[in-house]
Amino acid sequence: MSTTPKRRTRGARVAVVIVGLFTAWHIFASFLWIGPVTPLRQVVPGNLLTQYMIPWLGQSWSVFAPEPINGNYDLRIRAVLAGDDGTEIATKWISAVDAEQKMLVHNLFPPRASNLATKQASSLKGAWDALTPEQQKIAALNYFKGDSWLGRMQVAMNEVNKQKNTMAVATYIVQERYTDAYAVQVARAVWGKSVVRVQYQTSRQNIIPFEQRNNPDAKLPPLQYANTGWRGLIVMPGQNEQQFAEIFAPLNAKVTQK
Repeated sequence: MSTTPKRRTRGARVAVVIVGLFTAWHIFASFLWIGPVTPLRQVVPGNLLTQYMIPWLGQSWSVFAPEPINGNYDLRIRAVLAGDDGTEIATKWISAVDAEQKMLVHNLFPPRASNLATKQASSLKGAWDALTPEQQKIAALNYFKGDSWLGRMQVAMNEVNKQKNTMAVATYIVQERYTDAYAVQVARAVWGKSVVRVQYQTSRQNIIPFEQRNNPDAKLPPLQYANTGWRGLIVMPGQNEQQFAEIFAPLNAKVTQK
């Protein structure tokens, strides 16, 4: 019996080279993505790195020390419904985060939609935190009449602090717009077309501090709220309320049927 090793075919050698190159690229891309942002990322042209890592391979430096993710966000939504007789009725609050995270249960490949509410709650809460106390009080007021209610709120926030932090206000207004459009989709998915205005409330709750992890009497820190008043209805270009409702409504039903 011959003991001479068989030579790899040309196809096998090419396959080995391709696998090796892909493995090297994946390790390099993951290193760039996970690490802090540095000029080294510029060696990958355009948006190639983001397009490769998102949505399936995305990771964040924030999962590591010294500042790992240390809190949970919630986005609660309710609506005012118009009755056939002209009366208006306010609904109960529902948690969009609880509903969407049903998509994570027993799912090895969860969709990006499972984190939409969490990400928007984080964005709005961060923008709200950057406002002054006087501006936060304005955010808690009702703005829903007419088509320019969002602009009126921006003007009021700028005037109360004499135009000193206009960029923070502009950032907050953008996040209100996105959150409102999302809340409208949720409200119509759950309560139908009779929705005439919406209200949303974001909150963050920090986890038990690391140094207290072994303390059986340790309690979770209190919830931190970003309160907003009643808002008008915003629909963003490209929103598909029918498809959104087909996914969200059954998820919310699972939560409310507990």
